[in-house]
Amino acid sequence: MKKVLVGMSGGVDSAVTALLLQRQGYAVTGVTLLLHDCGNGGQDARDAAAVAAALGIEHRTLDLSAAFEREVMHRFVSEYCAGHTPNPCIDCNSEIKFGAMLDYALSQGFDYIATGHYARVAFVGGQYRLLRGKDRAKDQSYVLYQLTQRELSHLLLPLGEYSKDEVRAIAEEAGLVSARRRDSQDICFIPDGDYVRFLCDWGGVRLNGGDFVDESGRVLGRHRGLVAYTTGQRKGLGVSADRPLYVLSKNAQSNTVLLGDNEQLFSAALLAVNASWVGETPTEPLRVTAKTRYSQKEAEATVIPDGDFVRVTFDSPQRAITAGQAVVFYDGETVLGGATIEKTL
Repeated sequence: MKKVLVGMSGGVDSAVTALLLQRQGYAVTGVTLLLHDCGNGGQDARDAAAVAAALGIEHRTLDLSAAFEREVMHRFVSEYCAGHTPNPCIDCNSEIKFGAMLDYALSQGFDYIATGHYARVAFVGGQYRLLRGKDRAKDQSYVLYQLTQRELSHLLLPLGEYSKDEVRAIAEEAGLVSARRRDSQDICFIPDGDYVRFLCDWGGVRLNGGDFVDESGRVLGRHRGLVAYTTGQRKGLGVSADRPLYVLSKNAQSNTVLLGDNEQLFSAALLAVNASWVGETPTEPLRVTAKTRYSQKEAEATVIPDGDFVRVTFDSPQRAITAGQAVVFYDGETVLGGATIEKTL
């Protein structure tokens, strides 16, 4: 019997993941990763343990807080200070869930790990592929683009075949305590969503006010500090104007935030770094669909790889391409890879 270690957060997705794999005949053990003090007094671990008890499986806790602080929280702060808008879930998946947790699982004799992500793994033509979840509204393949053949060969993602409503129905039918638990919407270590407060209180960032300017250099007002703004932002600027103004870019050298019209937010090309490919690394230009935000629809594009870098040219200009976010490449249902956006071109 194959052994699988299921990452259990206390929520309904990971609970049903454990249940489905148990029904499929795997020897299932649950593990809750202790990552940070999110202020709920360990309720996640208690909820996960309750589900494990109901399923009759072992439940463990694994303290990865030091690695999480180093690889996710500190990186979040440093990226914001560099003028970027990072996606910490991607770092957590790469370094923690499919990095440290996988290493632990293999060291403990498990054959697989599993999570409650809505995506799929397939073995086609002698190679593992990462596919979108069948429920497009819940598809989470975007945040998994850094998975390689090593991780995919040890990964089970049973929820990729289901919709969220079906998952909740399975949990209800099984009487699991997490069946009606609300989904988490915010960054897990910033539960109140106030990332500026987190950067200041936890990250030690000092807000350094400066000028809002237009393209001619004319001062339009004063900003709180560069970290308080992101590309495409319109609300909360505090600038009086005869038309809506949006954040176009931030300049760390001059400590200015450039404002302009919505039309100026559109770009047809970008440069991205730290490229990661699920399968073989391409050496020639590649036609793909790509998206630059988690909730965005993909757009037709051409990717030109250059080692660790990629240049992406879209058939139609895309709105509010943001440094620090990921650009992820698809071929139909298949995730090809992705990279971290450095700048527009």
